[in-house]
Amino acid sequence: MGVIRQIMVLVFLALLLGCGPAIADNRIALVIGNSAYKNVPTLKNPANDATLLAAMFKNAGFETVTIKLDLGISEMRKTLREFGMTARGADIAVIYYAGHGIEFEGNNYLIPIDATLETDADVLDETLSLDRVLFAVEPARKLRLIILDACRENPFARTMKRTIATRAIGRGLAKVEPSGPNTLISFAAKAGYTASDGIKNSPFATALVEHLPEPGLDLRKAFGFVRDEVLESTSNEQEPYVFGTLGGDDVPLVPAKALGGAPQASSSQDIRRDYELALHLGTREGWNTFLAQYPNGFYSNLAKGELSKIEAEEARAAAAEKARLAEEEKARLAAEGAKQAELAKAEAAARAAEDARLAAEKAKQREVEKAAAAEQARAASESVAAETKQQLAALSPSTTNSDHGDTDLPRALNAELRRLGCNTGAVDGNWNAASQNALDLFNKYAGMKLDVRTASADALDVLKSKTGRVCPLICDRGFRADGERCVRIVCRSGYALTDENTCEKTETKTVAKGKREAPTRTVETRASASAFATQAASTKPVMNQRGNAYRAGCRMSGNC
Repeated sequence: MGVIRQIMVLVFLALLLGCGPAIADNRIALVIGNSAYKNVPTLKNPANDATLLAAMFKNAGFETVTIKLDLGISEMRKTLREFGMTARGADIAVIYYAGHGIEFEGNNYLIPIDATLETDADVLDETLSLDRVLFAVEPARKLRLIILDACRENPFARTMKRTIATRAIGRGLAKVEPSGPNTLISFAAKAGYTASDGIKNSPFATALVEHLPEPGLDLRKAFGFVRDEVLESTSNEQEPYVFGTLGGDDVPLVPAKALGGAPQASSSQDIRRDYELALHLGTREGWNTFLAQYPNGFYSNLAKGELSKIEAEEARAAAAEKARLAEEEKARLAAEGAKQAELAKAEAAARAAEDARLAAEKAKQREVEKAAAAEQARAASESVAAETKQQLAALSPSTTNSDHGDTDLPRALNAELRRLGCNTGAVDGNWNAASQNALDLFNKYAGMKLDVRTASADALDVLKSKTGRVCPLICDRGFRADGERCVRIVCRSGYALTDENTCEKTETKTVAKGKREAPTRTVETRASASAFATQAASTKPVMNQRGNAYRAGCRMSGNC
């Protein structure tokens, strides 16, 4: 049975790999974050930025991602040397550095945490030149990318003694011109300018993780988006800059194929098929492989429950084995006539082991019950979905069985968007502009990037995972939100409703003109033109009647 199970696991792995994209370029990344400087104040964010970027590279499918924090000079040299060896077999090599950097005599240097830099001459001995970093990525065949979040205000430059008074130590970093082909160097700020450290992460790092991993997006355009976002978040005080050139073809950091080539409408069926295969295998390896392929979603949560059940069983088996060994030890000591103290100790160990075994049994039973309940819920959900599909097919077979796919999906998406407060239109089987606007509104308030152009099962899974309202309640003019309802705004006497849905005080004045009194309304605070026009339109018939009466009296009296 063990051999058969291993063969099934291998088949399952092959199926999962066959569902994914084709093997892309070999991509590697080195991420360094220097925060804990020993001789100047600590930088609070480079370690956070490095952790954020490393996670981004891993999620983007890089084969090797190395993260190093708070490195001294010797550790930095060793790390770059090892990365350079790895880059010999890579197509794309990326180095991200966050920390202090310095420009000295027109050249750029990265500062380790153990640097003292008492004099300008120490720069050559205690720091690492940018040329050394370029040397580490040089073996990569298609793209060499260096990202420097090192343009922060440098405290070393203020305290450093000059051996020659005219020697230049610049602010920020100096501009560079990479000599090698297909090489880009990105600065957090323009040459000669400093960059913000941010609150938790630097603005530069935050923008990088937002745009660089976009599948199929050319790096030059991605860095353009990064520039725009940083400029906006820093009120135009910080402008990232990129040096170097690439060829005419698009060079994305994440290939477009990373999205998968299968149609979205069939992705849910693929996930279900792989889930049921992993369920049939029932092994830790199978579930880990499934979760690596599908880390999020409805079936992923079920898979995590099944994995917890397996872990509980392993814990139970280990506790049972420990209890058995404790009992055997107690019996051996009793048979050998051991001292009372040793025997009591063995008995205590056996009781503890038995208690642990019973606790593990209960934990396993809880996980089994949870997994069974989740599986029953899945079966019930699929049964309801199948029944709904059949009913819709019976009602509208020509539409449901069209070449454009199952109309249950747009209908279900529209229903979920209405439940989440994002769709105020009709709930039907049409995926139109109103539906796209509703999903776009969901993306805005949920912080997601779901594709609004087509109705997809993946989007439906995400919507179903939200338990409460996502989009805020928007009421018409004259109404305000009260919980989940829009209630009419009623202004008290002497106040009128404005376009901003606020009540403002009004005054009534009498203007004499001959024998006619014309009441006017003055709003103490500003009133919109549309509100005034509405009021004028409502009083126009009355004013016309008064005007006609006045003109008739004038003609009769001859006092016109």
